[in-house]
Amino acid sequence: MISKNKIRLVRQLSGKKFRCENALFVAEGHKCVNDLLNSFECVWMACIESYLLPVTANKPIEVQIVTADELRRISLLETPQDVLAIFKMRRSDVKCVEVEGALTLAIDGVQDAGNMGTIIRIADWFGIENIVCSQGTVDIYNPKCVQATMGALARVNLFYTDLPAFLKCASEKVTVFSTTLDGENIYQTNLPSSAVLVMGNEGNGVSDAVREVCDRALFIPSFPSGRPTSESLNVGVATAVACAEIRRRTICEG
Repeated sequence: MISKNKIRLVRQLSGKKFRCENALFVAEGHKCVNDLLNSFECVWMACIESYLLPVTANKPIEVQIVTADELRRISLLETPQDVLAIFKMRRSDVKCVEVEGALTLAIDGVQDAGNMGTIIRIADWFGIENIVCSQGTVDIYNPKCVQATMGALARVNLFYTDLPAFLKCASEKVTVFSTTLDGENIYQTNLPSSAVLVMGNEGNGVSDAVREVCDRALFIPSFPSGRPTSESLNVGVATAVACAEIRRRTICEG
């Protein structure tokens, strides 16, 4: 049986303040947990017996076998899965981010945890190793965000910093692109494979402070031109379109 202290700990880790104070976060589901085991230190795991992996036998992990009903009682998900684990956060220094020779994502105030998780997964798919976030961006260790990454959090480095200051330094080395509704047509613009791509808040887009330090702005046009359409794309979808176009140019023009 899971102790009351462990149940309390899992519940408390649903809150950002407690996560930050203890440098711990929760992940659930075999795909997500399996991937994170390779990159993060796991301190406790509750799982049904059929989940157990050989890798857990070689690591100092406190593993507790539980029933599906017990797992449901502690899960932070609407649909609990076969394993729940507590991991230590990974501490990283934004000063180690090298923008030259790479495509880097910058996130300016994205608030929805599901959107942020999707962006991390997109970065993983397109081989983007670093994402630099503004201080006002949603916490990447939010349980919903962790779940939405589907394990991609293990392969993408994330940093929180003063974003305008970071981008100002980055613009001395590579082109910094913001994504706006009044920028250059992304399909008709030169897109270097080495750049920083800034994605903005769901409702307000890229902030004025960030736009001021960007070199150029990109726009994803709707089709056909002039046809009444949606006001904008979801930030996760826009990130996927922009990253795919940059990578396509790298393949076709490289």
